[in-house]
Amino acid sequence: MKNMGEIISSLRKKKGMTQSELAEKMNVTDKAVSKWERNLSCPDINTISKLSEILEVSVEELLNTKKKDSSNTKVTDLINLIFKAVALAMGIGVIVLNILNQIDIKSSIIMLGIGISCISIYLLNNNKNKD
Repeated sequence: MKNMGEIISSLRKKKGMTQSELAEKMNVTDKAVSKWERNLSCPDINTISKLSEILEVSVEELLNTKKKDSSNTKVTDLINLIFKAVALAMGIGVIVLNILNQIDIKSSIIMLGIGISCISIYLLNNNKNKD
């Protein structure tokens, strides 16, 4: 999730404006805009609506108030961790059991298949969450 400085910077660049041009439209110094973009300070509460108009976004988007449900994020993170752990465990299990001559080819293939399936599900979930 982007912070406010990153949002201001990317929106300004998308509009093809320099920090000086944005500062002039906002009636502030270019140093103030630079501080906003580096998250050293924030625009004054009275200037937020003007900034959103200039950058042609809603105040909510500018303030990044659309937050993800943190409990949903924690569950997703836990599921992703489990998929990665199972895949790793299957790989390590096959290697160790093979070194000890305690596993046959069929079982190795099944365990590696489970591991590859878990990594595939993890990668699919990860790509879906990026969109």
